[in-house]
Amino acid sequence: MKTVFVAGHRGMVGAAIVKNLEQRGGVYIITRTRSELDLTSQAAVSQFFADNKIDEVYLAAAKVGGIHANNTYPAEFIYENLMIEANIIHAAHANDVQKLLFLGSSCIYPKMAQQPMTEKALLTGTLEETNEPYAIAKIAGIKLCESYNRQYGRDYRSVMPTNLYGPNDNFHPENSHVIPALLRRFHEAAQRGDAEVVAWGSGKPMREFLHVDDMAAASVHVMELDKATYEENTEPMLSHINVGTGVDCTIKELVETVAKVTGFKGDIVWDTTKPDGTPRKLMDVSRLHALGWQHTYNLEDGLKHAFDWFLANQDNFRG
Repeated sequence: MKTVFVAGHRGMVGAAIVKNLEQRGGVYIITRTRSELDLTSQAAVSQFFADNKIDEVYLAAAKVGGIHANNTYPAEFIYENLMIEANIIHAAHANDVQKLLFLGSSCIYPKMAQQPMTEKALLTGTLEETNEPYAIAKIAGIKLCESYNRQYGRDYRSVMPTNLYGPNDNFHPENSHVIPALLRRFHEAAQRGDAEVVAWGSGKPMREFLHVDDMAAASVHVMELDKATYEENTEPMLSHINVGTGVDCTIKELVETVAKVTGFKGDIVWDTTKPDGTPRKLMDVSRLHALGWQHTYNLEDGLKHAFDWFLANQDNFRG
């Protein structure tokens, strides 16, 4: 039985990976809370790896947040993420852990990257200003993995997900991302019997969304590929793999589907004085498809699943 360390097991993706691995069986899963192990401490992480015989690592731990948090705390976002990934990747190598999967973000790609975004777009242009420190840290994580592979023959891989949603998401009224924010707003409007809900922008921009259970399944799939297959479908200095659906929808379609899922019967009013943002953000997932993986959740079914989880846990999101 192999021993697997899932770093960040309380986060949305880490929790989904733990669930996926438990369902598959045949693994002994090690986790540590933040109070038990400070991942920004090199000494603590080194001691942890020395004390535990680990076979594989899923590096899902990260400091994350929305635009406001990234703008307000850029130093924390770049420092903490660099420390977490550097400490874990180096300690894994120093303790002869041969297999590791690093989880990044689609924000690694240039602001004006051609759509859909291929893996080859990395480092070809200027990043989005609001989350540049976070993106730089994630790019560094990819390059750490590639560097240990090139110099020491390690098998450290990287996956870059599109916009994620699902169980264990953050449904806080001010600090959540678009899908949990919409699910909560429309649910509360339906509960109050509101006649309308105001949505920002024109509804025309297009976005891609992936259910977190699909992200977990893709992560395990990529980790379990034999080394020759992985290397045949990647490049030594361009080794990351996009994870997404390869399908996007308009914000209008998203909002209308959220209204349907939450049972909101009123009108949706579009405030076109508010900004739309980037017209389109879509991942090219042909590399992942060539490796034999496809998503399972369509948007409506995925939103229903996320909404059911929110209803069962909404007492944790009061305020």
